[in-house]
Parts: sequence; C-alpha cells; structure tokens
Amino acid sequence: MLFNSLEFALFLPIVFALYWFVCNKNLQLQNTFLLVVSYFFYGWWDWRFLSLIIFSSFVDFFVGKQLGKEEEEGKRKIYLWISILINLGFLGFFKYFNFFAQSFADAFTLFGMPFEANRLNIILPVGISFYTFQTLSYTIDVYKKQLKPCNDIIVFFAFVSFFPQLVAGPIERATNLLPQFFKKRAFDYLKAKDGLRQILWGLFKKVVVADNCARIVDVIFSDPNAYGGSTLFIGALLFTFQIYCDFSGYSDIAIGTARLFGFNLMQNFAFPYFSRDIAEFWRRWHISLSTWFRDYLYIPLGGSRGGTAMKIRNTFAIFLVSGFWHGANWTFIFWGALNAFYFLPLLLTNRNRNNIGVVAEERLLPSLRDGINMFATFILAVLAWVFFRSDNLTLAFEYIGGIFSVSLFSVPTILPFLTLALIAFLCLIEWLGRAQQHALEVFLLKWPRLLRWTFYLFLILTVVQLGQKEQSFIYFQF
Repeated sequence: MLFNSLEFALFLPIVFALYWFVCNKNLQLQNTFLLVVSYFFYGWWDWRFLSLIIFSSFVDFFVGKQLGKEEEEGKRKIYLWISILINLGFLGFFKYFNFFAQSFADAFTLFGMPFEANRLNIILPVGISFYTFQTLSYTIDVYKKQLKPCNDIIVFFAFVSFFPQLVAGPIERATNLLPQFFKKRAFDYLKAKDGLRQILWGLFKKVVVADNCARIVDVIFSDPNAYGGSTLFIGALLFTFQIYCDFSGYSDIAIGTARLFGFNLMQNFAFPYFSRDIAEFWRRWHISLSTWFRDYLYIPLGGSRGGTAMKIRNTFAIFLVSGFWHGANWTFIFWGALNAFYFLPLLLTNRNRNNIGVVAEERLLPSLRDGINMFATFILAVLAWVFFRSDNLTLAFEYIGGIFSVSLFSVPTILPFLTLALIAFLCLIEWLGRAQQHALEVFLLKWPRLLRWTFYLFLILTVVQLGQKEQSFIYFQF
C-alpha cells in the first residue's frame, strides 16, 4: 500500500479512528491492533511475504530471550550468529543471488571460459533491507547488554512491523521505538497537528517535486547520447532532487503518521543539500542507515582510532557496504567508493567534524565561504548520483563524459521551467525550516493564521493538481 494512494487515504483515517476511539483504554489492545493493521498494510503488496517477516520476527524474539537467560559467552555468540546468519541469509538470497551468480559467470568469461549463470526469477520482498537491519540491531544490542530482551511477543512483532516505517524506514533502533510500545499513549492534539503538517510536506515533496522530476529524468537517462552536456546536467540535477524528495518525503510521511498514533520516530534527513562538506552531508542523509553502519560496522572495525591505513580501510568498508546495501549492481558499489574518496581527505586531515551545527544559524543568509562550500558539496553529490541512477557503469561514465563536454555551455533542449520553479520553492521553504526536525515544524507557526492556512491550502491544491498519481517510492526497490 503506497502512502500516495487512494487506498492509504482510506486506510489511515479508519485505523486512526479505531485506534483512538475503540482501543484507547487498553494498551495491549492498542499494540495488538497496530500489529494486525501493520500486517494488513504489508500484506497489501503480497500476502506471501508476511511469512518472511513473521519468521524473521520470531527468530529474533527467540534469540533475544535466550540471550537474556544465557551468561556463557560462547553460547551467547552462537545465538547472535543464528540471528545474523538467518537475517542476512534471507536478505542475501532475495536481493543478491542473481548478482553474485552473474558476477561469477562474468569472471569466468573474462578469463576465456564462457559460463552461463542460472538466474532465478526472484521477487524482492518490499522493505526487507529495512526490517532486517531493524531486527538485527535489536539482537546485537541485547547481546551487548545495552538493551533488555523483550518478553512480550505482541509488542516485539509490532515493533518490527510498525506500518509507518516498515517499508522504507527510518530504520528504528529498539532502544528508541520498543519502549514506546510499553508506555500508555494518550492522544496529543499538538503532536497530531504537527504530524499532519509533516505528512503534507512529505506528500508535496514526493508527488509534486520527486514525481515531476522523475518524468524528465527517465527520458534523459534512457538515451543520454541524444542530449548535450547542458541537458545532461539538468537531468542529473533533477535526479538529485528526485531521490531526495522521494526518500525524505517517505520519511516525512512515516514520521508524521507515527506521531498521529503517539510515537516518535527518529529524524532521517536533516536538509542534507545545505551541507558544507561531504562529512556533514552523510551526517544529514539517511541518518538511520548511516548511524546503523557507524555503530555496527565502522566502530567495531576500529573507527578512526587507528593509523592511516586502518582509517582508509574502515572508510571504504562502510561506504562500499552502504553502496551494496542499496542494490545488487556495480553502479551502487562505485557510488559508495566515490563517496569514500570524497570523504577521505576530510578524515585524514581531521576536518570531518568541522561543520556540526546548522549552516547560517539564526541568520537569513549564509556567509560567502559557507555558500561556496555548500555549492561545491552539492555539485559533488550531483555527480555521484549519476552513478546511482545509471543502469551500468559504462552508461554512467558516458553520462559524466557528456556533461563535461563543450555542449555543457549550449542551450538545453529540455528546460522544465515549472519543475525547476517547484525545486526553488522547495529549497526556500526547507532553508527557512532548516534548524528544525522538518521544514514546517516551527517557522509557519509565527505566521498569521490566515496566511498559514492559505499556505496549507496552496500545498494541498498543488498536490492535487500537479501530483503524479500513485508512483512507487524509489527506495522500495532497496
């Protein structure tokens, strides 16, 4: 069920009404109800994959309970590896089997031994990358004794399948989300109102900006050799905003929806295109995944505590794995490696934490230095996204080569004025709200009521009139 579908527009108010008017006096009933509607929400795509998420939940619930009882370190490691192998085994099979099979065949062919790989017709279960990492973090935290095991199977299953963030995150930590299922939840009007604002802004980003960008991006990337450098740059620019608005739009809707039900999810995007260097960009982009890799891969490998060689190794490890997490294609791995090259100079010169705070905090405009740094960082991101979007590395390099040609200074053959105007409007609103959890959280409240409601009405009409109907979210494929 898509957030931007008619089905969800009917599903959400019905679930909201039943949750607060029928189940509100009993916490266990609320949790059971959330579990049922979450399975309904997930099963709407393909009910067969419900067995997969139920089995994964059961494995980690069982492992967590055993870890809570067992004190012998050897046995605790066995239980931990049961969880890791089962979860990553499912993820590896559904997501990467064909990639490894084809890569294996290509390697043989490269050395003059033609080999035909048997590819399986595997359907990737929606959200498997997200809920797999969510359950893994629970097991690892229980193993490290940073979290007590959950003994309520309804609560645990509801935590894993919580429908607002089930399909594309944020990848919640059990330390944040799980305790919220044990607390009595009373309706909070202000929290719900803020949730609705965030949902509205998320819908605008997705169906208006991202989906209108997608129509043009698909045309340009389908035949890049047909266009000059200026048009190719516009295609890369539009994809840069498409992927941001698509994914952060989903996160906004997910976080806002959770607030309607009394839950607080972590911020997943913190206005990354206003970053002043790549290190800041990665602290602000897909925060739930970046911090997951930091805590469960980068730090265990030694982080940045060792010598230069270890720093380089760990940096490439986290970026390459992050790229591979996004998809079974060499383009994603190269995208991860490219970001590692971007990041390394900052790390090796100890400048990776120079920009921690909000840019131009409490000022309307950035300094000249910040503005130049923001522009340079943004251009690096635009170029990297070309590899993320391209079908293969050959096309990606051809696309980059096409941008850096004499035709970069020609008049574009595709110049979507309306879409560029929508992007400019988006950047203005996000700049004004860049210090908050989401763009509309605070600054709008300072406006007169009439002006504020006129703005909301404008967003609603824009979504209705310019929104592309029921386009899937990009990150569903990951």
